[in-house]
Amino acid sequence: MTAADTLVIGGGVTGTVAAIALAEQGARVTILDAATNAGSDSNAGSLHVQMQSRFMRLYPDQVANVEASLPFYREAADVWAQLDQDLGGLELVRQGGLMLAESADQLAFLETKAKREASKGLKVEILDRTALDKVAPWLGPQIVGAELCKDEGKLNPLIANAKLKAWSATLGVERRTVRVERLDQGPGDISAVTSDGIFGADQVIIAAAWGSGDLVAPFGITIPTKAEPLHMNITESGAPAIHHLVQHAERSITLKQFGSGQIVIGGGWPATGRGANHPPAVASSSLMGNVALAAKLVPRIAGLRVIRTWAGMNTTIDGASVIGRLPQTDRIIMAIPGDAGYTLGPLVGQAAAAFALGEKPDTDVERFSPHRFAA
Repeated sequence: MTAADTLVIGGGVTGTVAAIALAEQGARVTILDAATNAGSDSNAGSLHVQMQSRFMRLYPDQVANVEASLPFYREAADVWAQLDQDLGGLELVRQGGLMLAESADQLAFLETKAKREASKGLKVEILDRTALDKVAPWLGPQIVGAELCKDEGKLNPLIANAKLKAWSATLGVERRTVRVERLDQGPGDISAVTSDGIFGADQVIIAAAWGSGDLVAPFGITIPTKAEPLHMNITESGAPAIHHLVQHAERSITLKQFGSGQIVIGGGWPATGRGANHPPAVASSSLMGNVALAAKLVPRIAGLRVIRTWAGMNTTIDGASVIGRLPQTDRIIMAIPGDAGYTLGPLVGQAAAAFALGEKPDTDVERFSPHRFAA
């Protein structure tokens, strides 16, 4: 059996940042990751802070939890800004996010939403078309206004993921490509039974996104993690300089531009799930619908070619993150971001690492405790 101080199950951005925080304090850390490339490694790099209209439409029963978490999202974007300073060159741009309206009703929806978000400390304002033309003159003529959330931004996830993994390696974090089949708790440790042997440790951080619920179910707790397969595209370089993260008040879309000039288009169009052992597959209807909507909103990108399209997994729970020790066993620490997990990932990873070190997280995560799922 291979031993470590702490095992981290899940090698995406959440697990990697947790491992970094532990290794910096001298802990022996091993990351166990199945490498299905459907989570952080398939992300499009949006830094979400304001409530997404898509989520509000699809999961109305979870909106209250997301709304209560808004300060956590703002803080998570701040953590990414710090990582950009520490690592350098993540192509992080934080000039805000625009949620577009094409009708008076949509703009009224954004006005109401903005008031709720401002009450939670977000920096938001409503822009009419005249004000919008000053910051986004490339928008289509049908746009009547937008909500600007100054806390939002974007980054290049390919660069960020690679730099975080390299940083963890320099700190001595071991990374093993294995699938964890179950966890066994002994009298003095906890073991992960995997596709390539048994790994033991004093404690385990579970940062396995939608797979986390199944891992802890044998311990008598039901955490309803579900995989939501979603679709993304990237174009060739070109078009205007789009500095904002772009969304819509009623339609599913995110749109942003990398430093290379390429446009990344996503925002929640469905992909086709293929089971736990394979990344999801692209749906042609999502490909066509997603890029057609993008071209309508930003006509000047209509002539660009899509050079790659792919699918990944979002994780849904109950609208809130899950962070902290399990009530049934204090050797297991949960680290599951809520919706927009890539945004929340580093902050969740840092909080989980604090628990593993026996410290209090720098941010208040009491409302995210897994105890809310205890019978």
